[in-house]
Amino acid sequence: MTKKNDIKFLRVSYLRGPNIWTYRPVIEAWIDIGELEDYPSNKLPGFNGRLTALLPGLIEHHCGVGHRGGFLERLESGTWAGHILEHIVLELQNLAGMKTGFGKTRSTGEHAVYKMAFRTRDETVGRAALEAGHRLLMAAINDTPFDLPATVAHLTELVDRYCLGPSTAHIVDAATERGIPSIRLTEGNLVQLGHGAAQRRIWTAETDRTSAIGEGIASDKDLTKTLLASCGVPVPEGAIARSPEDAWDEAQDIGLPVAVKPIDGNHGRGVSLNLMTEAEVKAAYAIAAAEGDSKSVLVERFITGNEHRLLVVGREVVAAARGESLWVTGDGKQTVVQLCETQINIDPRRGESEEFPLGLVKPQESEEIQLDLKRQGLTPDSVPQAGQKVLIQLNGNVADDVTDLVHPEVAHAAALAARVVGLDIAGIDLVCEDISRPLQEQRGAIIEVNSSPGLLAHIKPASGTPRNVGKAIVAHLFAPEEDGRIPVVGVTGTKGGSLIARLIGCLVHITGKHVGVANGEGLYLDARAVSNRDSTGVDAGQRLLINRTVQTAVFESNARSILAEGLPYDRCTVGVVTDMDGIEDVHEFHIRDQDAMRNVIRSQVDVILPQGAAVLNAADEAVAALAELSDGRVIFYAEDERNAILAAHRASGERVVFAREGRIVLAEGEQETPLLELAKMKPSTVKHPENVLAAVAAAWALGVPSDLICGGLRAFDATPKKANH
Repeated sequence: MTKKNDIKFLRVSYLRGPNIWTYRPVIEAWIDIGELEDYPSNKLPGFNGRLTALLPGLIEHHCGVGHRGGFLERLESGTWAGHILEHIVLELQNLAGMKTGFGKTRSTGEHAVYKMAFRTRDETVGRAALEAGHRLLMAAINDTPFDLPATVAHLTELVDRYCLGPSTAHIVDAATERGIPSIRLTEGNLVQLGHGAAQRRIWTAETDRTSAIGEGIASDKDLTKTLLASCGVPVPEGAIARSPEDAWDEAQDIGLPVAVKPIDGNHGRGVSLNLMTEAEVKAAYAIAAAEGDSKSVLVERFITGNEHRLLVVGREVVAAARGESLWVTGDGKQTVVQLCETQINIDPRRGESEEFPLGLVKPQESEEIQLDLKRQGLTPDSVPQAGQKVLIQLNGNVADDVTDLVHPEVAHAAALAARVVGLDIAGIDLVCEDISRPLQEQRGAIIEVNSSPGLLAHIKPASGTPRNVGKAIVAHLFAPEEDGRIPVVGVTGTKGGSLIARLIGCLVHITGKHVGVANGEGLYLDARAVSNRDSTGVDAGQRLLINRTVQTAVFESNARSILAEGLPYDRCTVGVVTDMDGIEDVHEFHIRDQDAMRNVIRSQVDVILPQGAAVLNAADEAVAALAELSDGRVIFYAEDERNAILAAHRASGERVVFAREGRIVLAEGEQETPLLELAKMKPSTVKHPENVLAAVAAAWALGVPSDLICGGLRAFDATPKKANH
C-alpha cells in the first residue's frame, strides 16, 4: 500500500469552560486530513486490524451507535481519520489512568477539514495525548512501528504530575455529584469548591476549617498525649528522652517492650516498635531523632495488637482500616530485598504513585525495617534459609477496611481525640487486638493523631468495602441545602452587552450585596473599576469567582469568547441573550450561517440552572426560539408590549418586561408593576431602551425589589469608569 500523507493540525485550543461541544473542558483541534478524505477506514487495507491490535480497548467505545463495540462497527463500515483520532486520544488517556469518554468530530464544510473535540481533565496531558494519538494513527495507517508501552508510560507520568491526586479528585468528584462547582487554584491539590463568598477550599484532606493550631498540636506527640490523657482518651504511658542513654532509662522505667518515635513526626515516619534491648532502643533513638526536627524523642509502652487508622471527619468516624504485619519466607537463594520484590511488591495494589493503596517495601531504604532485620540477625542483603519466616514490618500496612466492625466506644474515643487536638479532619492511629471491643477491655490505646491524613486506604482498600470519604468531607463543608453557588448572570450578544452587565451589577449592588462584573470594558467590584482591559475571557472572569467577597457575579460573553475559550462559569442563575448578530466576527471559526451561530449562542442558555431564568429578546425571533432550551423559567423583554411572542408568553402567566408610554413595566400574567420612567434616567443610559429592559428583567429574576430597581436606574451612569492604578 502506498503510504498516505500526514494529516495537518490547523489549530488546537483548550476550551476551559462550557462550550459548543459540552459543559466540561475540552481540547478542540482543527485538522486537515488531506488525501485521507478519500480513504475512510474501510478503504485502508489492514488498517482496522493494526489499530485494534494496538488498542484492543477500543471495543469498549460505544460511539454514536450506543453500545459496546459501536466504534468498531463504524470502523468496519468506514469512518474518517478525524473521528478515528478522537477515539484514539480518548483511549490513550484512559490507558494513562485519566478516564474520559466524551468526544465529537464534525465537518467544517471545507474539503477534508474537520473540527474534533475531546474531553480532558488537564490541558498538558490532553495535548500530549493528541500528539501521541496523531503518531499512532499515522503508524497504523502506514503500517510503521509504534511503541505503545513507552507512550502510555509517558502519558501516565504526565497524569501523575499534572492531574489532581486521586484523593483530591475523589473529593472533587463528590462535590460535582452534589452540583457544587470547583476551580483548581494551583498545579497541586489546592482546590476551591463553590464560588465567591460561598466557597470552601481543600488541600487534599485539609480544609479551610482545619486549624493551624490543631496541626501544630498534632505534630507535637507529647503535647497530643497530654491533652488526650487529660480528657480521658486512652493513650500509652511514655516519656520524652533527649539522648540514647535517656531513652534506655525511660524504657526501663516504663517496662519493656517499648516503642520509640519522633516527638514532632507525622504519619508513622521514624517509628520503631516492640523494642526489647538496650541496643535496639538506642538504635531506634537515632532513627527517630533524625526524622524529627529536634533531638527529643518519645519512648512509649508498646501496645500489642494490630494498628488501625480511623478517619474522623467533623464529629464522626467515617472510615477505618486495619494494618497487618508483613513477612517474607526464605528460599535459601534470594536476599531479603529480592524476597520483598517477589513476595510483597508483586502485589498489584502496591506502587509508588498516589493511585496505589499500598506502597512498595524497600528494606534497603528504610532504617526502621533494617532495625527489625537486625534484631533477627539479618540485613537487607542477607539470604534467609529455606522456610525461614522474616518479619519485615510489624505494623503500618494499613489497608484493610474494617469500618463496619468499629465499636461505638472506639469511634467515640477517636472522634473525641480529633476534637481535643482541634482538627476537623484527622487520621487517628490506634492499636488494639479487636476493633469491635472497647479499648479499655484490651489495653488498647490511641498512639497518634495525624493532620492531613491519607485517604487512599479508605477509597481503595486492599480488602473490604471502599468508603466514599469524599462525600463525607463535602457534607462536612456544605450543609445539605448548600451548593456552594452564588448568583451568576451571563450576558451574551452584540447589542449593549457591556452596559447591560454593568447595569445588572448596579441593580444588585444597591441591595447591599458585593457584586463583581466582568465585561468588554473591564473588571468591576462594587461598581469600582479594577481593570479597563477586555474581561470577557475565562481568566478574567474566574478572578471574580475566586474572590471571597463576591456575592453575585455578572459576566459578558460573546460568540468569539465562547468559541475561543468557553464560558467562565459552569452554570448560571440568569442568562441574558440580546441577539445573534456578528457572524462576520467569527467567520474564521467556520461559523458561516445562522444555524451555526445559534449553536454558539445557545451555550448561554444551555447552562442556566433549573431554578434560574433565561432573559431573552422577544423582538428577535431567533433569540426568542432559544426559550425551549432553558432548564429554568423564561422572561421575555421587548419595547413594544404588543410583540406577539411577548404577549403570548404573558398570556400563559409568565413574566415579561416592556415599556409603555415611556415607563418600564414588569408583568406576570395579568399582574403589572410599573417602574421608573425612562426619561428619569441619565441620557447615556437610555440611548437604547431595550438594554435597560434586559437588565431590569435580569434583576427581577434575581429577586431585586422593584423600588430598589428604580433607585438603581436613577443612580446608574453608563459612562465607562477608569480603573485606579
